[in-house]
Amino acid sequence: MGDNSPLGLRKFDLGNSRKTGPHLTLDIDNKIKNHNASIYESKQNWRIYPLPILNSRKKQQMQPRRDLWTERLVQCGYQTHSFTPEERSEGTFLMKMIKWPKPPNSAVPFQKSSNPAHSHFVILNSAKTFYVGDQLQVMLQMYDFEDHPKQYGGDYLQARIHTPALKAGSAGTVKDNQNGFYYINFNLSWPGKVEVSVLLVHPSEGIEALKRLREERPERVYFKSTFKSGAVSETTVCNLCLSQSQPLCNFTDIRTGEPWFCYKPKELPCSARTNHIMAGYEQNLLEGEEGHYFQSQVNVKKPILPSGLAHVTVKPSPHAGKDLRECVPGKPLLSPAGFYYQDQWMSTSCNIRRFNTPVVITDCLRGKNVYILGDSTIRQWFEYLTEFVSGLRKFDLGNPRKTGPHLALDIDNKIKVEYHAHGTPIRILPISSQDLPFIANKLDEIKGGKNTVIAFTIWCHFNTFPVEPYIRRLQNIRRSILRLLERSPDTLVIIKTANVQALPGEVSLYNSDWYSYQLDLVMRKMFEGINVAFVDAWEMTIAHYLPHELHPKSIIIKNEIDVFLSYVCPL
Repeated sequence: MGDNSPLGLRKFDLGNSRKTGPHLTLDIDNKIKNHNASIYESKQNWRIYPLPILNSRKKQQMQPRRDLWTERLVQCGYQTHSFTPEERSEGTFLMKMIKWPKPPNSAVPFQKSSNPAHSHFVILNSAKTFYVGDQLQVMLQMYDFEDHPKQYGGDYLQARIHTPALKAGSAGTVKDNQNGFYYINFNLSWPGKVEVSVLLVHPSEGIEALKRLREERPERVYFKSTFKSGAVSETTVCNLCLSQSQPLCNFTDIRTGEPWFCYKPKELPCSARTNHIMAGYEQNLLEGEEGHYFQSQVNVKKPILPSGLAHVTVKPSPHAGKDLRECVPGKPLLSPAGFYYQDQWMSTSCNIRRFNTPVVITDCLRGKNVYILGDSTIRQWFEYLTEFVSGLRKFDLGNPRKTGPHLALDIDNKIKVEYHAHGTPIRILPISSQDLPFIANKLDEIKGGKNTVIAFTIWCHFNTFPVEPYIRRLQNIRRSILRLLERSPDTLVIIKTANVQALPGEVSLYNSDWYSYQLDLVMRKMFEGINVAFVDAWEMTIAHYLPHELHPKSIIIKNEIDVFLSYVCPL
């Protein structure tokens, strides 16, 4: 710090040359921040994007459907995008990969739909002696409300094994035989009495309704923006796909081409836009029998009971367990990714460290710049770190806790942690439109290096939209990651997967685990084979004994942080 710096205004060491910068000086107690930043200049040509080609639902139904996944993007404002042959092929592959089996008839009476109360599962070979390391297989047969066996599949199930006394649990893998029978496989990872639990998350008939809503009603969650100029203020509806029933303001991002639109204010120009806000949920979305398929106590996240024993006794393995190596990026994401034992997540692919004290976390993060990007489920990481590590002090930027951006610093140990919400679409309290960077753009602005750690997630806020825009968003993010790793190969990038949640009332119509599961499959495949690491929050939330919540309790977040930091500071 120079002689002329005011007392209390301390320079945070970003590791940059004095004459070049950027530089950052702060007085945390008095909320003074002086940021001399380099201005990022995109090397690509900046373009103004035309308005989307939007067809009415009736017109879409008259036109023959094509398999080209980019056609959906054209309808939502992506028509000026250029796709490489690899991207086109990838999108087609991903859409086929997540294609879900459907009932043989378009309209199934409720009495013929899947009924978890009449269905049951059985543990195969339950009389055999099981050892740690063995596989356990469960067979499940689905019945309808008339107590007839189902002849087709497509139900969405979640399953786990657990030992409550040991606070142990692991997620299962479901195989749909598409004839009413399902097989669920588990890895037996600990000794003792191991119980099996299975949930019907959605019957196949309900999933057909979810698919219809995703394709036909992408506007069922809607947003608004306020436009201001002097004393004049107007608020209009915004979304990814907006009807052209009135003039639109086009807020397509000029660097990524990611589209966003608002209805044009009556008096003010589009340039007067100041913020973004989640506005509401459309109601009365279900048609005909569909309402019967979303009853919380009947067929949404409803347990399926066993026929016979629901547990096995597992003996210790006579063979020594394999030695796990340190956690490094670039490894494939295995399933099962791990299991809980004594409330600690044990990875199947690498050795997880326990960061149980603030000192251990401080030692790990010393000298690091940490960027946490995404939605509120990863904002929980920022909140956990700043609440648990006393030396990591939050610098008050004047932003609400639930929106951000946020900044936390430990000046003595040269630790900087930032949180930024990802760009639209995002359901959020009022936030300045300048405070919603697209992850791809943010990655392009990060210099990178061995002391740079980036963690991001993006999934939940795409649940109400067709999958195609999500694929395109991830393609943009992946390109930015590859550019970052090319210029700074020792940058660490960690991806948090989706997580399950409670589905009371009509939550399924906007945020179903089935929507999240499909996006999660896409995310895993998109980042396969590149030098990034994963925190498998999906399995970590299914395997745990706590009830499902969109924002998991702190013990689950603590375990996610342990996995995250095990990549930052491996054993």
